[in-house]
Amino acid sequence: MGMSVCDEHGRWTDFGGTIQNFDPSTPSITELREKYQLPFGDVELVHLSLPHIHIIYGDMSLKKHQVRFRSVDMPEYVELHFSLSGGSLIENHANGRKYEFSALQHNIVYTQDFDGVGQYKNNQPYKFFEVHFAREYFLQLVKDSTGALNDFCEDVDQQKCTNLSENNLSITFAMQQCISDIMNSTVQGSLKLLFLQSKCIELLSLQVETFENASTRSQRSVLRSSYEKDCVQQAKVYLNQNIDKTPTLSELSKIAGINEFKLKNGFKELFDTTVFGYLSEIRLLEAKEQLRSGKAIKVISDNLGYSSVQHFGTAFRKKFGISPGKMKLN
Repeated sequence: MGMSVCDEHGRWTDFGGTIQNFDPSTPSITELREKYQLPFGDVELVHLSLPHIHIIYGDMSLKKHQVRFRSVDMPEYVELHFSLSGGSLIENHANGRKYEFSALQHNIVYTQDFDGVGQYKNNQPYKFFEVHFAREYFLQLVKDSTGALNDFCEDVDQQKCTNLSENNLSITFAMQQCISDIMNSTVQGSLKLLFLQSKCIELLSLQVETFENASTRSQRSVLRSSYEKDCVQQAKVYLNQNIDKTPTLSELSKIAGINEFKLKNGFKELFDTTVFGYLSEIRLLEAKEQLRSGKAIKVISDNLGYSSVQHFGTAFRKKFGISPGKMKLN
């Protein structure tokens, strides 16, 4: 399973061509890490292949606005797609569909073949995370589903290219944490397979729940236009990029270009948490990663804007059920 990318001279480069493990008779994990410095940009990819499931995530920094690529020996899969940073517009000439993702958006996609182009912002990092479920395995996982998921499954069963929703939704904190757990897993041995399988299914459940909730809320939304939704999205992007700052609602509303009422209520509507609840969550998730990397607790507390080490320790313990010191030792 893999992709081929074409450069300006018509030369193709394969990515991940050795990974193929949808066979349930081989209950193991295959891992592949790739790093390329190519004329059109730098690419880093990680592949984790399990029975029925293929995980791929990566970071691309491209010098060209548009890149041509196609699938290579691609088995049928249902893709959970998460755009972590940057943005993309993908045109699949094989089925005539377009897929556009802004930063921190997700959707579930089914397609069979890919041959087309991707458009990205020059010299800006594009980070993504995907989970690919083998088609039959996915249909077994979600059998007897209802609503939009049932309609999606009917299309998948009939091998029709489709998305769970025509509109992407925002990645929630729970999804971010689940993705982080997969990318930073330290579980070893036979338990690692169970851990990764359970996390992939958890991500699927979180996505489906988010789309179902969005459908219920759509009739009473305080955000009446795509512009207002984009403003609230921008507020979230600002918080992610300025994790050490604590703006007031007034300051954040001016940065986002929307009034405080719509920012406050629209943020809760889109992300199922408050502005400052979200800021607290992403700070603690970042703190967890910095502890794993060996940084000193006081340095982390200061860098992330906590008023004291004690305040940081209390918040961390409440969130993860373990003190920063014990987390650092694990």
